[in-house]
Amino acid sequence: MSKIISATQAAGLIQDGMCVAIEGFVGAAHAEELSVAVEERFVQEAAPRDLTIVYAAGVGDSGNRGINHWAHEGLVKRVIGGHYGLVPKIQKLVMENRVEAYNLPQGVISQMFRDIAAKKPATITHVGLKTFVDPRLEGGRLNERTKEDIVEIIQLDGKEYLKYRPIKIDVAIIRGTYADEKGNMTMEKEGCILNALAMAQAAKASGGKVIIQVEKVVEGSCIDARLVKIPGIYVDAIVVTENPDCHMMTFAERYNPAYSGEVRVPVSAVKPIALDERKVIARRAAMELIPDSVINLGIGMPEAVAAVANEEGCGQSLTLTVESGPVGGVPAPGNSFGCSTNVECILDQSAQFDFYDGGGIDVAFLGLAQCDEQGNINVSKFGPKIAGCGGFINITQNAKKVVYCGTFTAGGLEVSVRDGGLSIVKEGRVKKFVSQVEQVTFSGDYAVLSGQPVLYITERAVFELNSDGLVLTEIAPGVDLQTDILDQIEFKPRITGPIRQMDERIFKDEPMGLVVK
Repeated sequence: MSKIISATQAAGLIQDGMCVAIEGFVGAAHAEELSVAVEERFVQEAAPRDLTIVYAAGVGDSGNRGINHWAHEGLVKRVIGGHYGLVPKIQKLVMENRVEAYNLPQGVISQMFRDIAAKKPATITHVGLKTFVDPRLEGGRLNERTKEDIVEIIQLDGKEYLKYRPIKIDVAIIRGTYADEKGNMTMEKEGCILNALAMAQAAKASGGKVIIQVEKVVEGSCIDARLVKIPGIYVDAIVVTENPDCHMMTFAERYNPAYSGEVRVPVSAVKPIALDERKVIARRAAMELIPDSVINLGIGMPEAVAAVANEEGCGQSLTLTVESGPVGGVPAPGNSFGCSTNVECILDQSAQFDFYDGGGIDVAFLGLAQCDEQGNINVSKFGPKIAGCGGFINITQNAKKVVYCGTFTAGGLEVSVRDGGLSIVKEGRVKKFVSQVEQVTFSGDYAVLSGQPVLYITERAVFELNSDGLVLTEIAPGVDLQTDILDQIEFKPRITGPIRQMDERIFKDEPMGLVVK
């Protein structure tokens, strides 16, 4: 009996109350046509109902695509996700208390799929301790409707760990490139492999079904067995996409062979970025680079660190990684984030997080959204907006060194950088250094207990973390300590010795002559 069915028929396999695991990273490797079909069925038939959906990374475009298709009250009862920033329609349901919702670390969810596949009793890890995922804080719950505890504290050999309860996966929805009639699926045109194998195995271990979306079905003799990522014995249904717009490589690009490692393209010389507050922060952060290091760069401000390193001729000594699985190359921006140009290797997402959790990152450069006196960082929740943690907790709790990068204030900040110094033209309306962060995405206390070096770099000041909390160590030339720094902080930072002046080279419109050492 043929496994090939239409997207509409595949949507009909999902029954009321089921738990559906959905693959994707932004738009990479997401079965968009199946998400569209599920939405269309619910709009027309009011079915299926009361689903639980589980996904590791943010799957969306901040608009209508990805998991946004599933954002209907009645269709979904519970959401367990790693990131919510790209799925505003799901966010709205959560904020309005219309669905149960949890935010768990992206790497933990990836590893949970693998543990469910092996029928392990739980996923046990240190990741999430002392953050909002810890049940002593919020337990990962996102609203008042969400009552059940799915994370608990346990003791093993005298140490604390978090125990994440397994989830029964009734349906796994994944995407590939080609499949044969048996369902053997390849992924050679994908920029990410993600959790495809673990999700399929988790569904099979749960007695569930695996639905795949592919570009084309070919004869079995056409497929190189070494390219098969999902064996046909796992696959229950094959959907051949009918709409090319629902099978794009990313939500920004239809196909880019440099993302899948099929070709290598010349990376043209990038023009030096303008000397503004972003470049000042990136230059100071780049001074923390070490030779032959493995790096993770967050989205936004930290991306400029790589640009500065390349300007200074230091980029070749770094290996950039992305939590979705790529190793090497240049991480793609925007709606192609998750892929890398000229990638050297693409790992399963769970394997990448194994490497991260084991301390494989030498230096992580992440954004600085909100920071308090204890060095805690919040990037996951601001007022009613739920961004979610994504891979942030895995990365920051386990990197050998963490460097947070961001402007000192936000909302209209204007600065002038010239003559080797910096002046504040217009102060930002929003203070980032607050008495208490709204949500603990990174725990300063955990970092101190772990002996992890942590820096907080802004355009006008640098802080370090020690056992007493945040310590002011450097200020920019031209900046007034009282007016521009102390008056803009909701607490009094510690000053344990002479405050150094930030290197004047950072503030000059010429190469720094940076040497990574």
